[in-house]
Amino acid sequence: MKKQKIAVSMLVAGGLLSPLAYATNGMNLEGYGPEAAAMGGASMAYDNGTAAVMNNPATLGLMKEGGRVDLAVGGLFPAVTSKMTGMPSADSAATAFYMPAMGYANKSGSLTYGVGVFSQGGMGTEYDATSFMSAGSGKTTRSEVGVGRFIIPLAYQMDNLTIGGSVDYVWAGMDLQMAMGGGQFLDMTPNGTQTYGTVGGSMMTTFNNSIMGGVMQAPSATTTPVNWGYFDFSNNSAFTGQAQGAGFAGKLGFTFKLNPQLSIGASYHTKTAMGDLNSDTASVSFNANLDNNLLNQTWNPGVAGTAAGTYSAVTIPVSGKISVKNFQWPETYGFGMAYQLTDSFLLAADYKRIGWKSVMKDFKMTFTADATQANPMAAGFAGTLLDATMYQNWDDQNVIAIGGAYKVGTALTLRAGVNLANNPVPEKTMNPLFPAIAKNHVTGGFGYAFNKSSSIDMSAVYVPVVTATNGGGVSVDFGGYSSQFLYSYRY
Repeated sequence: MKKQKIAVSMLVAGGLLSPLAYATNGMNLEGYGPEAAAMGGASMAYDNGTAAVMNNPATLGLMKEGGRVDLAVGGLFPAVTSKMTGMPSADSAATAFYMPAMGYANKSGSLTYGVGVFSQGGMGTEYDATSFMSAGSGKTTRSEVGVGRFIIPLAYQMDNLTIGGSVDYVWAGMDLQMAMGGGQFLDMTPNGTQTYGTVGGSMMTTFNNSIMGGVMQAPSATTTPVNWGYFDFSNNSAFTGQAQGAGFAGKLGFTFKLNPQLSIGASYHTKTAMGDLNSDTASVSFNANLDNNLLNQTWNPGVAGTAAGTYSAVTIPVSGKISVKNFQWPETYGFGMAYQLTDSFLLAADYKRIGWKSVMKDFKMTFTADATQANPMAAGFAGTLLDATMYQNWDDQNVIAIGGAYKVGTALTLRAGVNLANNPVPEKTMNPLFPAIAKNHVTGGFGYAFNKSSSIDMSAVYVPVVTATNGGGVSVDFGGYSSQFLYSYRY
């Protein structure tokens, strides 16, 4: 059964619920708000409603005198398939993500202020326990990352120049259920080549001592003493991730009207300053080939006893806490123009540079084993630490957004555009659980004004399939579509 996720981006009972999203400019949405999304994401130099708090806060100052309330819902519908030679393909069951959002703004004279709660973006996949992605563990493998913002903007208009900024409270949630084969796990140890990552810490010291002491053994010269490893911190909630953290960020921007037809704009989004994403409920499991003479003993890593020469595959679950280290959202800068060709026809184009390279070099986790382990086989790991690093080495991303809007009569506006970007994820280190590899988008939508107070806007985005193959021989096909719907009330 295909799963549907709900991403809630609003204040509920005085608390913030994390939005979970699947995004397409890396981990960003390709456009914020249906007006901008329908125009390829272009948003720097014209009035695009309260979505300005996610795009360029200065464009809030372009709205008409008075107030407006925007209520929106977005849907992202990715189609992700992972394949490996000789294995049946694995389709991700995470095929629908829904994201409510809201914004309020009021313009009084030269000053515009407001508030907004929006989903920033994220990513997520889910593969069945019987797929090759489980690495023989028989366990579901999944990821879900969501980042949201509570935003307080302010814009000030001075004739043709408008400046704006915002203070953003940023929160993030993450679920991860990741399996890796024994050979892949052992390659990350100090004795391996560490091509794709590293593992270390006192847990690995214990682990290595147990192997060297003869507790574990390989069934043949062509296999490893470990069959698979499994990282697990996941609450399967539609609203929050198991590991959570929060912090702050900010935005600055301006718009300038060069003449009655042409406006330019630019914005800068700071890198976030969030704390580590922490969960008190996590586990790391190993399936090891354990010497049969030790199965009837309380396991004591490093003390081999008398080897039987035969083995049994045994799963050793270690409970503990997890901390995802220094997970941040990147700085972004962009600039663009909007040209009012006629009273009915608007053209817009933006360029954005998203600094993934500085925040997605590595994915780092520290696992701290509980002092008391429920499973006696894990007793030797009690209180130990496991530091895991998976190399990411993302590149910075260049995004070009081009779009247009054509007003048909007094009520209907038609919009269309394209969003063109490079894939920031290197093929070698692309993880099928985090395949943020989309490139180009074709966009469209419309707006309809019922009267001077009420209007709706809608966007639809198509993402053509793109394929990437990592260094381990796993290829991923990524495509899909998304949509946003907005109701606006002005007063």
